[in-house]
Amino acid sequence: MSSKTKIVVLHMKEVVYTAVFLALALILLVVFLIMFSGKKDSAKKPSVTTAASAENARYIPGIYTSTISLGDQTFDVQVNVEQDRITAISLNNLSETTAAMYPLMEPALDSIASQIYVNQTTEGLIYGEDDRYTSELLVSAINQALEQAQNPSSAES
Repeated sequence: MSSKTKIVVLHMKEVVYTAVFLALALILLVVFLIMFSGKKDSAKKPSVTTAASAENARYIPGIYTSTISLGDQTFDVQVNVEQDRITAISLNNLSETTAAMYPLMEPALDSIASQIYVNQTTEGLIYGEDDRYTSELLVSAINQALEQAQNPSSAES
């Protein structure tokens, strides 16, 4: 009689490692499913443009500029917008001479821009005592660029 009985010896360490790796693989699978299913939904929403969403859009997406003249120096304030939000505000063509003559220009823009990113409006901004007039000049230029974003026919060619 030949019985072919096999004895399998499992070490407890191997069983624990296998269980841990299976649990991690399951958690990873669940995380991937959640991540990719969420991206599909959010990716579909912006691509669907209806008449209602076009009417609710505050801006026409793009990059808009407004020119500031200080003495014989000129530079641009650039405003990047999406349909419903302001994404970036920056100074362009600001020469080193202008930056040296008006040292509060860049810090004032940084302060204003951070407030605009949070509130998504130029109303109710808080200006510092040192840069009040500089800030008002920059806000005026930002408002001009935002008017172009709302009505592109007023944009300069």
